[in-house]
Amino acid sequence: MKFEKIVSKGISSNSYFIASSSEAVVIDPRRDVEIYLEYAQTHNVRITTIFDTHRNEDFVNGSPQLAYMTGAEIYHGHKLDFKYGNPVKEGDRFQLDDLEFGILETPGHTPESISITVKTDSDPENPIMVCTGDALFAGDVGRIDFYRDEKKQLEAANWLYNSLFNKLLKLNEGTIVLPAHGAGSICGGGISGLPFTTIGYEKRTNAPLQLSKEEFIKYKSKEKFEIAPNMRYIEKFNLEGAPILKSEIRPHALTVEEVKEYMSKDIQIVDIREPESFAGGHIENTLSIWKNGLPTFALWMLDYEKPIIIIKSTHQEINQSINYLIRLGFDNIIGYLQGFRNWYMAGENYHETKVWSVHELKKNLDDEDLYILDVRTEHSLKENGQIKGSKHIFLGNLPQRFNDIPKDKKIIVYCDSGFKTFTGVSYLHEKGFKDVIGVFGSISAWKNAGYPIKEED
Repeated sequence: MKFEKIVSKGISSNSYFIASSSEAVVIDPRRDVEIYLEYAQTHNVRITTIFDTHRNEDFVNGSPQLAYMTGAEIYHGHKLDFKYGNPVKEGDRFQLDDLEFGILETPGHTPESISITVKTDSDPENPIMVCTGDALFAGDVGRIDFYRDEKKQLEAANWLYNSLFNKLLKLNEGTIVLPAHGAGSICGGGISGLPFTTIGYEKRTNAPLQLSKEEFIKYKSKEKFEIAPNMRYIEKFNLEGAPILKSEIRPHALTVEEVKEYMSKDIQIVDIREPESFAGGHIENTLSIWKNGLPTFALWMLDYEKPIIIIKSTHQEINQSINYLIRLGFDNIIGYLQGFRNWYMAGENYHETKVWSVHELKKNLDDEDLYILDVRTEHSLKENGQIKGSKHIFLGNLPQRFNDIPKDKKIIVYCDSGFKTFTGVSYLHEKGFKDVIGVFGSISAWKNAGYPIKEED
């Protein structure tokens, strides 16, 4: 057996390349598929089979792209109406030389979710590993709040319980668990950082798996995470099949004059530099999403209908940012300005962002003309408390809720450490808020300075 785990940074997604002596299976591929082709070449095998454990919501399935490149067959669960690939059911088996891939139907996270067991000829009774998709993670289990309906979520909680306790946990305790996501994914609230785990270890340590059936169903049926409105695009891509990329998307460097010309059109400009660089100077009405924030916040903050221009620092590498966007289905990338330095060296006007230290915020905390905006996640709010007088709107929800923010006050924005802060500041500027200030270091610096924290009500 040849085995490779491919981790996609930012969205913390895992895909797997598993090969016999002559053929290979890829499970949950991402859309930039070159890495799987390279592994096939390295191991001198042919990719013949692709499994999608479920329809994803946080990135575009790469199975149609990989099938186009290799001629492999795609397989997925039968309980959703996919427009591509082949449906599979419980008990279906696929033999690749000395490896057998078996299908378990494990609904819950989505109704069509499947897990794939991997057995070898040396032990045909017990799987050596199981790819669990978004059913079972290291330290957590899949979220089910995508159903957006309380009755359906309760039903999904029952499905997930059955999938876990009556199927996956019945496997041999030494079975290696290969989940579709790792720590940091939006698909679970408590996923651990373990690179690998086993059925036995999860039985003993995974908190949701220690609950009774009644407790588990109550806990999961009430669980709520943030849901990006743009996830509907991802769901559509993954049901119908994303457009095939018949040539590599490699946007070209733009001159300052070209950027200025595009600015007169209906486009969106994303500045991927670090927050400190953006605050020091940026092109007016550009959105700040730091490079490693693209996989998460492009989904929340960007418009699928508008072409994209990227602003980067002179020495910042661009290819990874392009791949981040492609994995989300943003194919309409016009190009990039090689460096913001080019802009100001051309004598163009630029804007600076007002910033405060946590000490300035503390000194002005009781000023009634301030509106202190906390843009962290609900999870961070509960875990870390907040600054007195803060109003909470998660960054990703700003496009739906910016009208709730008063325009006649000074807006002070903070987050965990400052990255999301300046995405929020830049978004509010673009929406016409004139007096917006970002807090360097945000609540991390506030706590390190020894200033008081208000526990959530």
